[in-house]
Amino acid sequence: QVQLVESGGGLVQPGGSLRLSCGASGSIFRLYAMGWYRQAPGKQRELVAGISSVGNTNYVDSVKGRFTISRDNVKNTLHLQMNSLKPEDTAVYYCVQYEGGYIYSPVGYWGQGTQVTVSS
Repeated sequence: QVQLVESGGGLVQPGGSLRLSCGASGSIFRLYAMGWYRQAPGKQRELVAGISSVGNTNYVDSVKGRFTISRDNVKNTLHLQMNSLKPEDTAVYYCVQYEGGYIYSPVGYWGQGTQVTVSS
């Protein structure tokens, strides 16, 4: 069974940085697209960034130039480097594994989420 475990969330001041990580087990990690979603209080869950099995990436407009998604297919780990954080980035961030190698595949599995709070 696929398990996704996020880490790296926390409290950071505006303008600061955080790096989220997601350890994956139970599947052949390199074959699947991966992504990060987030959900802020009172808002719908949104896709923040995705990375295909071959490394193609996409980002929601609000994080372009500030966030970078990457994957380590040796360590079966997904990362999200978040720079220049803003209060509106505050949310629970979820790691996901898609059902195929493309970012537009259906989401197959979700992690439990990690809280990111941007506040002074």
